[in-house]
Amino acid sequence: MTDVSPKFHPTDLLSSPPPPPTTTTAILSPSATAHDGLEFWQFMAAGSVAGLVEHTAMFPVDTLKTRIQAQRNGGGLRSVLSSILRSEGPLSLYRGISAMSLGAGPAHAVYFSFYELSKSFLGEKVANPNLSSLVHAASGVLATVASDAVFTPMDTVKQRLQLKSSPYLGVGDCVGRVFREEGFRAFYASYRTTVLMNAPFTAVHFATYEAAKRGLLGGTTRAQDEEEEGLAVHATAGAAAGALAAAVTTPLDVVKTQLQCQGVCGCDKFSSTSIREVIKTIVRRDGYVGLMRGWKPRMLFHAPAAAICWSTYEASKSFLQGPK
Repeated sequence: MTDVSPKFHPTDLLSSPPPPPTTTTAILSPSATAHDGLEFWQFMAAGSVAGLVEHTAMFPVDTLKTRIQAQRNGGGLRSVLSSILRSEGPLSLYRGISAMSLGAGPAHAVYFSFYELSKSFLGEKVANPNLSSLVHAASGVLATVASDAVFTPMDTVKQRLQLKSSPYLGVGDCVGRVFREEGFRAFYASYRTTVLMNAPFTAVHFATYEAAKRGLLGGTTRAQDEEEEGLAVHATAGAAAGALAAAVTTPLDVVKTQLQCQGVCGCDKFSSTSIREVIKTIVRRDGYVGLMRGWKPRMLFHAPAAAICWSTYEASKSFLQGPK
């Protein structure tokens, strides 16, 4: 019989690292670590900070986009900006920012935590590295379905407050009046459209971001190369992802804005939340070019916003991870 005792060391068993927690464990236990050395609540915290910084910094551009998309004869980007500054003052560009703050923090917390958990879970199921972009895209879609359920009501309030001559005094007044006059369903009138828009937006965004980041790092995907990631990499990859995703999904964003602002300040009122009906109305009134209204401020918003968001998110993750 062969003596195997020289090859056997009990200390080897004692020093073996514990198996990493599964995604299910991370979801069920707030203290469990998901991946990247962070716990579930830390992904939520990092995402919340990133969302607030992104939307606050770019809010004036979002106001311009809403004005152009929602109201007839909204004009171009420069004319709308000049009109607001001349007749309403610069502070009007920030009308509705409180509604955004109430919705963006929780929504982005859900958004990024679901993205990280989905990426971890799907990455374990799909071992082929050539399918990594598909994993990132699918994770982004799952994340946006969850986060849109949180953000859509406050997004509706935000956009109504952003309109020229908005009849609402503030967030509380808008919420109360919409609920009394139109019912709870009005807050989610655009949810289906938002999901249909944000699903491809997020798929393109996340896949482009991860691919651009790999390209900027020389095509490497090894864990040790993550140390080379810096502010410039995250910002550049984020800007590219935001711009491309924004351009692709502008028509559905126009539909979303029309549904959220319908019947207010001269905006069209629709008999249903049918995307087809809204598209037909826009095309009949403005032609197919109407579906691309606001594409310039939308891209001007999403390119720097994504750069800010991803940079803030990754920086927040690094801060929460602590010194390595």
